[in-house]
Amino acid sequence: MTDEEYRELGRAIWRTHVPERGQADTVQGELLRANEKLRDEGQRNGNINWDNGHEILARYVLDTLTASPVVPDDAKAQLRLDIARILDFERPYTGDDLFDRIERVILDWCAAHPESVPRRHDPNLHR
Repeated sequence: MTDEEYRELGRAIWRTHVPERGQADTVQGELLRANEKLRDEGQRNGNINWDNGHEILARYVLDTLTASPVVPDDAKAQLRLDIARILDFERPYTGDDLFDRIERVILDWCAAHPESVPRRHDPNLHR
């Protein structure tokens, strides 16, 4: 995909699968929402509000994408490194490159799953 195609896919998923508040009803929406919640907490808040909800979001992204056969092994290895860096919450990651890299993998996963994949809300997640 081109950069513009990634941007358009991301905008389309955000519009159709990410609610204004609360968890998404689809895996596509929750993956994008989780990545942006983690980005926002690090960049805007310096992880000052970090809690178990952020851990849940990070693990959701990691577990969902690394369990998928459509994600290449090299992307899975990089995801493990990137999520480990995010989980080091005492040293907030404030750059975009890491989150953009995760977003690309999410969007590749979404492109491979064009139909909505339903998900149950996590009762332990309040972010």
